[in-house]
Amino acid sequence: MIKIKSITVKNFMSVGNTTQAVDFNKQQLTLVLGENLDQGGDDSGSRNGTGKTTIINALSYALYGQALTNIRKDNLVNKTNNKGMLVTLTFDKDGKEYKVERGRKPNTMKFFINNEEQELTDQSQGDSRKTQQDINELLGMSHDMFKHIVALNTYTEPFLALKNNDQRAIIEQLLGITILSEKADLLREQTRITRDKLTEENARISAVTSSNEKIKENIERLHSRRKAWIAQNKQDCDKLAKAIKELEQLDIDNELEDHEKLKTWEESTKHLNNLKKEKSTVERALEQADNNVNKLGKDLDDLESAKCYACGQELHDDKLEEMKDKLQKDYGDAHVYQTSMADKLQKVEKLIEEVGDLDSKPNTFYETAKEAYQHRGNVDSLTKSLQDKTDELDPYQEQIDDLEKTAIQEVNWDTVNDLNSTKDHMDFLYKLLTNKDSFIRKKIIDQNLAYLNNRLTYYLDKLGLPHTVVFKNDLSVEITQLGQDLDFDNLSRGERNRLILGMSWAFRDVWESLYQNINLLFIDELVDSGMDANGVENSMSVLKKMGRERQKNIYLISHKEELAGRVTNVLKVIKENGFTSYDNDVEIMQ
Repeated sequence: MIKIKSITVKNFMSVGNTTQAVDFNKQQLTLVLGENLDQGGDDSGSRNGTGKTTIINALSYALYGQALTNIRKDNLVNKTNNKGMLVTLTFDKDGKEYKVERGRKPNTMKFFINNEEQELTDQSQGDSRKTQQDINELLGMSHDMFKHIVALNTYTEPFLALKNNDQRAIIEQLLGITILSEKADLLREQTRITRDKLTEENARISAVTSSNEKIKENIERLHSRRKAWIAQNKQDCDKLAKAIKELEQLDIDNELEDHEKLKTWEESTKHLNNLKKEKSTVERALEQADNNVNKLGKDLDDLESAKCYACGQELHDDKLEEMKDKLQKDYGDAHVYQTSMADKLQKVEKLIEEVGDLDSKPNTFYETAKEAYQHRGNVDSLTKSLQDKTDELDPYQEQIDDLEKTAIQEVNWDTVNDLNSTKDHMDFLYKLLTNKDSFIRKKIIDQNLAYLNNRLTYYLDKLGLPHTVVFKNDLSVEITQLGQDLDFDNLSRGERNRLILGMSWAFRDVWESLYQNINLLFIDELVDSGMDANGVENSMSVLKKMGRERQKNIYLISHKEELAGRVTNVLKVIKENGFTSYDNDVEIMQ
């Protein structure tokens, strides 16, 4: 239960610099009457009212940070003093005491729980949205609901005069459907978070899968390279083994002997070739020498006939003798040279004969004797190379094993499946909470609507309204009289006031049955305006019973002083020198 205990007001609307207070602790029916300059107006500053409604506006401002009507916050400050406005409200709930202090010029916002001031965050223009949310959660009702079930005021537009959407918002909150919407909003946020997590997890798995595919491609490439390496290694080993086998089959002593024979054969061949070349040269020289001897001999024969060997003419004796001496000398030299060439040819032919015919060229495995002498070293070297090749480690297998064991990540879909299951469940619940055809919404509406219509019928009977007013399943309101459908504006002023009061009290009964009790009820001039004596009497009867049986503090703001005898207490609102004060017994602590 919410129990509003007291409120103090300073420099608020028509209240001046002297702090005014109202005690809400007593369960009683209080009539609020104005004195001095009370001409039926209120306390906005532009009229001459005493400021009775200031109490409700101050209560609304303390709880919600705004007055009942759309008065700007700075216009709530007393226009005469124009600063230092402060409203303080205390209330209890569930064994805890709460206090709210709000002010303007300077801006002030304080919130206390069990006399401990709470730290304000997100503060703007003297208010804190977070703190206001906390207060709203404590109250459990919106400002619109507050105006219809706690602070009934002639300035508040009646429920049935509101637009359909505004009516629906209030009735949905009253019947508990707004809670479904609030839970749906929370669920939607959780669903969004779940979807984000699902997106992140799918992205993570996609990245892991993509990474695994690339790693598998690398592994396949490594397998291909490994296969090529194994084939090449085997080929190299086979080649070395074959070379070793061939070398081991070779008789190195015979090889060395063949190389000696090859050396002798090569030397003999070279010598024979040189002799043959020399023979050919000598033969050509001998042939030339033979030709020269024959020519010179012929020339000598020609001189015997005293003819010139050159021109064929006959020669004189002295010239003939000179030429003959020269030819004989040349002939002798040519014959000597011929003889020497013939001798040399005989010697060369003898040497060639001595060399004789050479055997075929000896075959060797190695090209040089040096390589043959290195044969044993080659066998050892090849054997070591073969062993090294055989022992050579596979450079790819370790990489393949490492990639397969450590690089490839396991793809686990459990989290995705769980998130999908959670999301599907949330989507199903969200539809249950938001779909107008949802059995949950229908159940809540049917159950609570029946109670609302029952209480509304009860109060309208007590107030003497002859009309039938029923909330239908689509949350619309049907007003009928003698079988005729009517609109709210078809009703007279008094009938509308009866309906406003009855509907407000029915709303309050439903709200308190679903949520929590609240000890205060304000009725501002609704009993006065357009209500006949029977209507006033019926209204007072309901209010007295409500105060007596349900322990309500009911404040009836009125111009009717004749009601003073029907109430427990009278609160006088006095306006002097333009400032409102309350004639009560509350001790004010300055």
